[in-house]
Amino acid sequence: QVQPAESGGGSVQAGGSLKLSCAVPGYIFSRCGMGWYRQAPGKERELVSSTSRDGTTAYAASVEGRFTISHSHDNGRAIAYLQMNSLKTEDTAVYYCAVRRPIGQTSCSSEFAHWGQGTQVTVSS
Repeated sequence: QVQPAESGGGSVQAGGSLKLSCAVPGYIFSRCGMGWYRQAPGKERELVSSTSRDGTTAYAASVEGRFTISHSHDNGRAIAYLQMNSLKTEDTAVYYCAVRRPIGQTSCSSEFAHWGQGTQVTVSS
């Protein structure tokens, strides 16, 4: 069972930084990529950033230039990161990590099939 687990959320003042982590035991980010989503109160969940299996990264226009997605595999642990700089009050949301479902030896689902529980990010003015 693929189960992402986010960490690193918290409270910060506008202009500050936070780094979110997403641990996914047994997952290979370079095979299936991953995504970071967020959902603010009263709003729909939105895609913040993603990586694809060919290594392409994408960002929402609202975070371009401020957020950076990356991942690593250390000692068998697959961890994705979202470095968030120059945070704004409108970045306040619950942030979720999502990964695709590996299929067979080399394929992946097109949709994000496995989601973490989320981590709260609160940016105050």
